[in-house]
Amino acid sequence: MTVSVVDNGPGQVSRAVEVDAPVGEVFALVADPRRHHEFDGSGTVGANIDAPTNLVAGSRFSTKMRMFGVPYRITSTVTALNPDRLVEWRHPFGHHWRFEFEEISPTRTRVTETFDYRDTRAVKDALHYYERTGFAKRNADGIEETLRRLHDRFA
Repeated sequence: MTVSVVDNGPGQVSRAVEVDAPVGEVFALVADPRRHHEFDGSGTVGANIDAPTNLVAGSRFSTKMRMFGVPYRITSTVTALNPDRLVEWRHPFGHHWRFEFEEISPTRTRVTETFDYRDTRAVKDALHYYERTGFAKRNADGIEETLRRLHDRFA
């Protein structure tokens, strides 16, 4: 199993992995925010407090989080959803989390996860902020572990 680096340009951290499962099965897991804690590799995602059963663009969901030992709650908004292809949500600070799904075969799926901080209006000079503070690197590590967990879940 190899997690590969995907270069989407500045302000984005992307990684990909191939999973031994049909695209619909992988998409169903990732597109359900109530299940994010099951495969989160960052160690920050807790149980979901409030989430709709079926997401659509504009849906909001709230999640219990913990970072540096401090608990908090975050409400994200779904910004894009294309069944079996893409799910993306925006954090209140403006960065986006995106999962893209590509069917390689009826039983194999390429999953790409991206942390996109190009349009983070709430943080002045976000491109440099996320890099200087180590959040870009920390999120890259979390993405890699998330994708390993997704891979192992379907192995």
